[in-house]
Amino acid sequence: MNEIAANATTAVETKDSAEPVPGHARHARKEIVVAAVGDLLMKPLLIRTVRTSSPAKGDAAYAFDQVFEPVARYLREADLTIGNLETTFSGGTDERSYTTTIRNPKNRNPVFNCPDAFAPALKAAGFGVLATANNHCMDYGVRGLKRTLEVLDKHGIAHVGTYRGNEESRSLCIRNVEGIRVGILSYTRGTNGVPVPKGQPAGVKKIVPSLIKKQMKRLRAKSDFIIVCMHFGSEYHRRPNAGQKRMVRFLFRQGADVILGAHPHVLQPAVCRSVTDIDGRTRKRFAIYSLGNFISTRLHGKDAALTGLILRLTIRGTAGGSAELSKVDFIPTWVSLAKNGKRTRCRVVPLPRALQEPNGYASGQANRMRRAYRGTVLLYKGVMSPHGESPSG
Repeated sequence: MNEIAANATTAVETKDSAEPVPGHARHARKEIVVAAVGDLLMKPLLIRTVRTSSPAKGDAAYAFDQVFEPVARYLREADLTIGNLETTFSGGTDERSYTTTIRNPKNRNPVFNCPDAFAPALKAAGFGVLATANNHCMDYGVRGLKRTLEVLDKHGIAHVGTYRGNEESRSLCIRNVEGIRVGILSYTRGTNGVPVPKGQPAGVKKIVPSLIKKQMKRLRAKSDFIIVCMHFGSEYHRRPNAGQKRMVRFLFRQGADVILGAHPHVLQPAVCRSVTDIDGRTRKRFAIYSLGNFISTRLHGKDAALTGLILRLTIRGTAGGSAELSKVDFIPTWVSLAKNGKRTRCRVVPLPRALQEPNGYASGQANRMRRAYRGTVLLYKGVMSPHGESPSG
């Protein structure tokens, strides 16, 4: 990964060193906001909805920017925005690898590949860091894994969780956000049964507690605030399993301030509690077991797969030169798929604002959106509150 400067955020990627990381929190702005969303699951149907011209014209034939237009301002106004890239940039000249469902012949799991044009659209929407350790990162093997990171590098998006070589595997992703050093890690439970070949340096950060413990120790020494992205849990389950709960307790103990869950493709509950870590630091810590999907189709007929949120973490620099979580709120979101003439139009919309103008949606979809909003607010009641305006009606 390269050192990247974007807005008020700079990348500080280090190996073990006694040298301090620049931009210590003693000189930080009073507060920063980090936004986070769930799975960026660009299914073939969605890619077809943004195709604007002949495939022969290359990546310019896809208008991904329009998908995020309704929510982009919320992503951009944060000081740092994080998402989970649940696809690959594996390339290819056959458009069918993007627009038709392809399955692994050995296990019949779907494999995902997205046109490179999705990367600049993510950058333009405000994404600064993408977690790449997930069950689809090896869909096209090591070649696809490496090419995905190359495309992200080209467009100035930092990545964490997969790597091309030993040096990159040891580098720490630390973002200097207005003087607060935000360290980010990413791990996955598995890669859909596709092994990482031995005898070559590329790889994926797996959920192995002994390795996580070592990496967390290094990161605690160099960062003021730690966010861990975890690809775990059971798909389509509304509640975390025992393994997720155990891992959250373990990560809190190792110094994680925030844990961002992904993989279930539906929203799961969140917890916020005061925990003393292995270094004796007692802090308020937050975990959401699953952020759900930010962009996806309706999976298995479930509206829950269209329901997501933009998590907002307000982090305050402390007088002692560290940082702490001071507030958590969220914006419920919905993936709107609607017919526009002969074409289907896809937009990620902020539910509070969309429901203030329900006439812009078919009555059936508007009712589904209201149910999604009410269910999301109820799920997080007592842990975090909706941000900003509330819908009428």
